[in-house]
Amino acid sequence: MISRLFNPRWLHPEGYHGGDKRSPYFEGWYFKIVDRTAHHRYAIIPGISLSTAGGGPHSFVQVLDGVSGQAIYQRYGVDDFAADEVGVNVRVGPNVFTWDRMHIELDSSDLRLHGDVRFLGARPWPVTPTSPGIMDWYTWVPRMECYHGVLSLDHGLSGTLTAGDTSIDFAEGRGYVEKDWGQSFPSGWIWMQTNHFAIAGISLTASIAMIPWIGRAFPGFIVGLLLDDTLYRFATYTGATTTHLSLTEEVVTWRMQDALYILDIVAHRADAGKLRGPSRHDMGRPVPETLGARVDVTLRTRFGDTIIYSGTGACAGMEIGGDIAPLLRS
Repeated sequence: MISRLFNPRWLHPEGYHGGDKRSPYFEGWYFKIVDRTAHHRYAIIPGISLSTAGGGPHSFVQVLDGVSGQAIYQRYGVDDFAADEVGVNVRVGPNVFTWDRMHIELDSSDLRLHGDVRFLGARPWPVTPTSPGIMDWYTWVPRMECYHGVLSLDHGLSGTLTAGDTSIDFAEGRGYVEKDWGQSFPSGWIWMQTNHFAIAGISLTASIAMIPWIGRAFPGFIVGLLLDDTLYRFATYTGATTTHLSLTEEVVTWRMQDALYILDIVAHRADAGKLRGPSRHDMGRPVPETLGARVDVTLRTRFGDTIIYSGTGACAGMEIGGDIAPLLRS
């Protein structure tokens, strides 16, 4: 544990953590880009899988078209992958991803996507030695099933991508970046994210999942709401609790509270495409994701019932994956 504590890699959730890993292992960076009109929305995911099944170790770039729901998975060799342990500098084939830009050259039978998009004014989840990112002290726990990082809650965009014959101008668009690494996605999870509120600079990221722990499993959650440069955090490790969680075909309703605040989320579901996610065997696990959900958010004081913020986020990413029945029962 002490050696891990002084390993600088764990203070850099954005960097590559798989240099000394063996199967099963995956790592992926999630870049969400939405143009000013919101008529063009993409999730672009470079990554690597070291699993020996499912065709063996390989790197990849996945793309989800958030308007059509089309998803592609472009496979590359392990030797086509390179990434730094500190900072964002990921290369998969000719595709390059850094702190401030992405360069895309994808030529699949289903999608041709080329161009450069720049990221302006990234706002990462704070990282300190005692709280190294969104997972806080869970970051230091060895052999977690899945680790998570939020590299930018919100930033501006510029640049152009060409999809097929269509040129897309991302000037004045909005972006978001996160990542996951470990052995597998959880057995069941709900995730949502939006930074398309009426006021620029507001962002919500929220997830709840079944977390394996010493032969058992518990529902763990992490939520961050960025308002006026203040990040309101609700998480299992902060002592916050989920007081209500329910799911229908139309909406996810979620209420949580801590010692000072109550946060209500009503997420309106939308048609989803199918990405590929990691299991302990391969990258063949279906992950239904949309970039067209809508999320109503209300933050209020727990005592006095003063509303601090109430608004709706559009172009929301949402995943509801695996067996979520234990989450709803708990």
